[in-house]
Amino acid sequence: MRGLTGEGSARPRASIQAVSTALAVLAALGLFASACGAGGTGARDEGPAHSDSVAGAAAATPSAEPSKTPDAVDAVRLVKDDPKVSPEVKRELKPCVADEYPVDVSYGNMTGGSADDVVVNVLTCGDAVGIGSYVYREQDGSYQNVFKAEEPPVYAEIDRGDLVVTKQVYDKGDPVSSPSGENVITYRWTSGRFDEEYRTHNDYGKVVGDTPTPEPAS
Repeated sequence: MRGLTGEGSARPRASIQAVSTALAVLAALGLFASACGAGGTGARDEGPAHSDSVAGAAAATPSAEPSKTPDAVDAVRLVKDDPKVSPEVKRELKPCVADEYPVDVSYGNMTGGSADDVVVNVLTCGDAVGIGSYVYREQDGSYQNVFKAEEPPVYAEIDRGDLVVTKQVYDKGDPVSSPSGENVITYRWTSGRFDEEYRTHNDYGKVVGDTPTPEPAS
């Protein structure tokens, strides 16, 4: 509000000083009322900024932009063209219905690149069992395979910047739909590769469905 206080408008005559002072007070009151009417919230609500103020703020703001997410990655083509994917997985990667392929795709920054990494899980059509999990990292305009797991059943996910791979465990005689447990392995990107950080094992509870339910006492 500099320039509205009337401090540099003094005149030799007292009447002119009085008029200038009155105008300055009225102007200050008008600005105060307009600021209150705009719903101000203290020093942070200063109204529209001038162009020089915006330029100064932009210059002071760090240019730490989040990684860009790919618009649409052709995950099927990515897997089929990947020489690191086994021929068995490529043979299984076929449409289940019409042109719908059994793939799950996730995006997230795990490797610190300029673009989000792509996690692709290849599943079976019938029971959606994971037969291959892959991580692709953008390098020089193309995606490179930086991780693969092809020991079914397997499934990879992104968890807070880490790669988490779940491998189900079957005991002898377990049906495909009922594994006995799972191994959960967490990987972290270190020195240009995914290194295992830690793992946990979970045993699934067995629900006995063939035991007859006793009748309530009458």
